[in-house]
Amino acid sequence: MALGVKHFSIADFVVFGMLLVISVAIGLYHALSGGRQRTTQEFLMADRSMSCLPLALSLMATFQSAVAIVGTPAEIFFNGTQYWFIGCAYFLGLLIPAHIFIPIFYRLRLNSAYQYLELRFNKTVRICGTVTFIFQMVIYMGVGIYTPALALNAVTGINLWATVLAIGVVCTIYTTLGGLKAVIWADVFQTLVMFAGQFAVIGVGVHQAGGPAEVWRKARDGGRISGIDWNPDPTQRHTFWTLGVGGVFLMLALYGVNQAQVQRYLSSRTEKQAIMSLYMVFPCLQLVLALSCLMGLVMFACYKEDNPLQKRYLDKKDQVVLYFVMDMLQDFPGLPGLFVACLFSASLSTISSAFNSLATVTMEDLIKPHVTIEESKATLLSKILAFLYGVLCLAMAYVVHILHSSVLQAAISIFGMVGGPLLGLFCLGFFFPAANSTGAVTGLVVGLAVAFWIGIGSFMARTSAIVLVESNSTEILDLGNKTMGPVAAVVETSQRSILQALYSLSYMWYSGVNSTVVVITGLLVSYMTGPTAKKDLMPGTVYPVWGNLRRLFRLRGCYAPPAQHNSSAQECPILPQKEMNGTVTKATAEEEQQTFLPVTAKVLVEQESTV
Repeated sequence: MALGVKHFSIADFVVFGMLLVISVAIGLYHALSGGRQRTTQEFLMADRSMSCLPLALSLMATFQSAVAIVGTPAEIFFNGTQYWFIGCAYFLGLLIPAHIFIPIFYRLRLNSAYQYLELRFNKTVRICGTVTFIFQMVIYMGVGIYTPALALNAVTGINLWATVLAIGVVCTIYTTLGGLKAVIWADVFQTLVMFAGQFAVIGVGVHQAGGPAEVWRKARDGGRISGIDWNPDPTQRHTFWTLGVGGVFLMLALYGVNQAQVQRYLSSRTEKQAIMSLYMVFPCLQLVLALSCLMGLVMFACYKEDNPLQKRYLDKKDQVVLYFVMDMLQDFPGLPGLFVACLFSASLSTISSAFNSLATVTMEDLIKPHVTIEESKATLLSKILAFLYGVLCLAMAYVVHILHSSVLQAAISIFGMVGGPLLGLFCLGFFFPAANSTGAVTGLVVGLAVAFWIGIGSFMARTSAIVLVESNSTEILDLGNKTMGPVAAVVETSQRSILQALYSLSYMWYSGVNSTVVVITGLLVSYMTGPTAKKDLMPGTVYPVWGNLRRLFRLRGCYAPPAQHNSSAQECPILPQKEMNGTVTKATAEEEQQTFLPVTAKVLVEQESTV
């Protein structure tokens, strides 16, 4: 039996409608105030005037989307709290970008993360990185649009594709009109709606289940409270190592080098504000994760003896959250509407960030370096690009509809398959001075090839296993701890196969494996074709790992000559730039001597005063 259609009350429609109206109003306000989005700096970079609090909420909202709100509670409901340990990855996943990636990007005064690749390598590497990012985000946006549309369709029976169109139109309007400022402030509003929706559902659900103690008891008795799984096997879907270590690489790909996030760092007033925004986003991410996991436990406590998927009330696992909302909250007018508004808020924040970042990289990396264009025309073209990417992402929703399986795993797999090689490309530039452009391009190509080989092979292997089980057993799905038990048995019998082990790799390791392939391949090719000489490096494009380690252990203060070893010599100066069609060119040989100066705290004050 399919999921029963339940209808909104008038209060639900009012709450949901307010979300859409306020989101559009934010775009109109920023379109008509300030500089009225007349320059690319204002439209794409918010005039570099944002403070850390709205940036932190926007950073969180960008990728903690409807995917997390729908996918994470469903994961906890069916498989237990093991996924909660991904919170351990947030420490290094945010500290490393804050103290390594942000200083490099910010001091180079970039508009696009991929400008860095030209400064460090050459224009070819920059274009390759840009095209890869565009491919990654367009695919991911299909998931972002489809998820809340599916939710609303299940709740109200409204046509799925009419809902997809509505999301895209609303998002495109305020993104195109208001630019990055509108996107960031809309993220702030939508984040508050997300929190309100989750708190409301959890509060009512706990009451329906009999209180917090009863929720805990039922979850514990039902085997949903997981201890730490120390199993080092990388083919296990969720263990401490796959989540706590593999998750670090996923976080670095999201918060370290993804243009949607880097663009927010670069829009901050100062480097210190950008770093503080990452410190502030840490508790926000932990809170969102905790709320999502608690929602999963509350759902299990309410449905322990009456599992909706086992009874065929649902078509797919990802519908369980919405089913719970409409089933348990139908006597509370407005709350179902609030939660669907919560889903839409998450989706709108993700999609609008993608539209803006895609327009930015297309303008800054693919158009400006090759075409001289007036500022007013460049701004208009940026708005047109944002609109066109909206249309393209809508089309991708149909692809997701065809391939839809687990929303959470699909989204993370996409970022792992494409985001991992991009992370490896940037790490190759940041940490390995010997890496050259040939090695960078080769590493990226090989990394992407390996990524899709593993990803597609894994999908095909799972499909084959499911077909085999279906032909031999009608009891395919066990909703207890032994999820997909027959499939696991099939896989176990062939684990001796190297390919099977590779295809069984946990999706949480995709980013780590793929980025490592890029780095190793890039270094091997670089040394075979001639490593980059120190004198050819652009100042500030390589992070001084050994220099900072020596300074940390007080072996040496910095890489500068002894004669220059004073307080000013240890500071990383503002990097000189020369503009040419929007591209920063390399500095002179005399300036290159400063390349390996370590970063110090005094830089922040010195840099701001110099600017």
